[in-house]
Amino acid sequence: MSKGYEECVQYSEMISADASGPCLVFLHEGLGCITMWRDFPRQLCGAAGCPGLVYDRLGHGRSPAAPGPRTVHYLHGHALDELPRVLERAIPGRPYVLVGHSDGGSIALLHAAERPPLLRGVVTMAAHVLVEGKTLAGIEEAWRLSLRGGFAGLARHHGEGADALFRAWAKTWLSPWFASWNIEYALPSITCPLLVIQGENDEYGSEEQVARIVTGSGGPARAALLPGCGHVPHRQRAAEVVALIVDFLGGL
Repeated sequence: MSKGYEECVQYSEMISADASGPCLVFLHEGLGCITMWRDFPRQLCGAAGCPGLVYDRLGHGRSPAAPGPRTVHYLHGHALDELPRVLERAIPGRPYVLVGHSDGGSIALLHAAERPPLLRGVVTMAAHVLVEGKTLAGIEEAWRLSLRGGFAGLARHHGEGADALFRAWAKTWLSPWFASWNIEYALPSITCPLLVIQGENDEYGSEEQVARIVTGSGGPARAALLPGCGHVPHRQRAAEVVALIVDFLGGL
């Protein structure tokens, strides 16, 4: 394991490590990290009676910077290289369920498509499988907001790397070479159960994302569209999201 992945594990946190049931592995959003989950992982683990693992991906929070510039396959790298190494080191041999938000949801789907033997299920919140006009419009608005200091608070979570992280995220999604990014080809390979959550008022994606995931998956998948909810269901509808996931876990 490289030094970078070692530090991902070093800066990870276990929740209720002695609890029974599969470990809930939380995969944060594109501008996220451990601290930006707030208390949601503990709420969910407590309600579900499961242990949890949260960690900062490379380039996020306290983890070291990601090696080199992003490519069209940057989410694949997190899903197929980084995540398996973190799991092997942090929870070796333990069954797990992925809970991914936004970029983290896309990473969870790519990881599930490899059909890891210990993966029991996947919960996505506001995941993307293709680039939509609505996604680009939302990121363009975020870029304009950043020019007015609207994302200055990221420094509390990412330190000196906050500006570089924001620019890498926005410029990747807005670049012409990323416009054709699409991971629908991987969905038929997913055989574990899926719970696909999205707010009906998501600023970065339409209900088409949910429809593509549910109909494209090779295993059982169900959708949960939350009215009056935006891009962050676990904060905007925390109690409802916890209940949905606990019910999903009970059926695994």
